[in-house]
Amino acid sequence: MKIAVTGKGGVGKTTVSALLSHIYAREGKKVISVDADPDANLASALGISRNEIDKIRPIAELAELIEERTGAKPGTSGGIFKINPKVDDIPEGFGYKIDNITLLVMGKSKFAASGCYCPEHALLRRLLKHLIVERDEIVIVDMEAGIEHLTRGTAEGVDAFIVVIEPGQRSVQTALAVKNLAAGLGVKKVYAIANKVRKEQDLQFIKNSIGDIELLGQMSFNEDIMESDIKALPAYEASKQTLEEAEKIKENLEKHC
Repeated sequence: MKIAVTGKGGVGKTTVSALLSHIYAREGKKVISVDADPDANLASALGISRNEIDKIRPIAELAELIEERTGAKPGTSGGIFKINPKVDDIPEGFGYKIDNITLLVMGKSKFAASGCYCPEHALLRRLLKHLIVERDEIVIVDMEAGIEHLTRGTAEGVDAFIVVIEPGQRSVQTALAVKNLAAGLGVKKVYAIANKVRKEQDLQFIKNSIGDIELLGQMSFNEDIMESDIKALPAYEASKQTLEEAEKIKENLEKHC
């Protein structure tokens, strides 16, 4: 199962990514959790301590690795470098292990910058394609809003594009934009999760606004989740209710995929 999770900033996509990673790992499955959002927060959502997080080096910042694999120094453009570098050993060599989860932090790259194609960009894109298309593990990618940094070949390998939506027009607009982007890359199905639902009207608003995007389930607005970051607790420890809601979403996802 290869899952990409996106949505407007602040809607809870990182919490969803961490919950799904935990649920699959708890079942004994090997999981690769990929933090592809430049505002990287997946490590803390998985319950990794601040001291350990400080030791995690994003792939985009591994200058020696990038130069070794691409043949060019990071930050250069317009020169000659390998566009299909060796990446198959990166998860084992540079991932952070926690239980059955391997966390990979991609780091900041000019993914969507017009005209930018640099060595670190080539390495990250090739790594993402390898993880989605060529690996056997459960792969869950926590993305920034939009999917511009995916190639067509990579996007077609994703089993489920999930957009996390909160009650609000901007969140819905992001979801509809992601659906259009995904369709342009050959993705036939985009799913939604309604998050921060306080009342039935919130859920109904989302249902009425997302058109033919299929809703996998809902997660209630929860003060415990809001405070979990302050307490340095992962969501699956902070709220039993939220974990149970995520488990139902995972079951619905597997029925469709």
